[in-house]
Amino acid sequence: MPIQPTSKIWHNGNLIPWEQATIHVMSHVVHYGSSVFEGIRCYAQPHGSAVFRLPEHMQRLIDSAKIYRMALPYSLDELCAAVVDVIEANGVAPCYIRPIVIRGYGEIGVSPKGSPIEVYVANFPWGKYMPGNDGVDVCISSWNRLAPNTMPALAKAGANYMNSQLIRMEADINGYAEGIALDVNGLVSEGSGENIFIVRNGVLYTPTLANSALSGITRDSVLTIARHLGLAVTEQAIPRELLYIADEVFFTGTAAEVTPIRSIDRIQIADGKPGEITKKIADEFFSIANGLKPDRFGWLTPVKVNAVEPVTA
Repeated sequence: MPIQPTSKIWHNGNLIPWEQATIHVMSHVVHYGSSVFEGIRCYAQPHGSAVFRLPEHMQRLIDSAKIYRMALPYSLDELCAAVVDVIEANGVAPCYIRPIVIRGYGEIGVSPKGSPIEVYVANFPWGKYMPGNDGVDVCISSWNRLAPNTMPALAKAGANYMNSQLIRMEADINGYAEGIALDVNGLVSEGSGENIFIVRNGVLYTPTLANSALSGITRDSVLTIARHLGLAVTEQAIPRELLYIADEVFFTGTAAEVTPIRSIDRIQIADGKPGEITKKIADEFFSIANGLKPDRFGWLTPVKVNAVEPVTA
């Protein structure tokens, strides 16, 4: 969906005008995909706004940079403060926040030596990632997720999303809302930009991180919520066919939030409607994010912006 520009972007410690946040075409990131990034949401609250799990997101950014030997010149606290600063400077909430670390203009060649590290944080309005409230129709992609020891799946790197683009474009062309990727062994991994959960016989399952899945912040939130609700939770390898006979299936992610899946490869999931466990988890997730229930897990970072409208499923 089109980006709605805001006024300021945080760049290397300073707030600069949106239109000045540009890079040179010869920057290392343009040629070699050398970036790591985050996606974060700021939600409406009854009296203001709050960023959802800000420290966890920024720690993952730091971890991604470390994996790729990108020496970040900012601490966790400084990066979190940058997010708050740019939201308050723009006065836009609810919103989506995009911190990104890139290798900039310096030298050409695969080796990034001599290319400076640039850090940007932008925020802008962004609603639902997937249309509808009653579930989406998805497919198993012909594209696998990256095999272990090729590219690190735990790093949220820009280059990894070339694989995601192939998964999503294939799904779009074939009339599906999203694709589900299998790992190199043919086991369920994740969507193009979402983790996946299934429910069968009252047990909540999700693939392990060893199945080339990203360590999703929303994934972790759902696991926490499910355990708090007293649900049986299992992280394990999931064969493709278990998706077809599941009682419920749903995606999770910062963009997707909690999105029910109605069918996979034209096979309807149960009665085709969001299941009770999916609805319970989604209700708890959105109620906490929007300040309608207590922040019992300490997930919200307040910002001094009055939200225009809540972002909900």
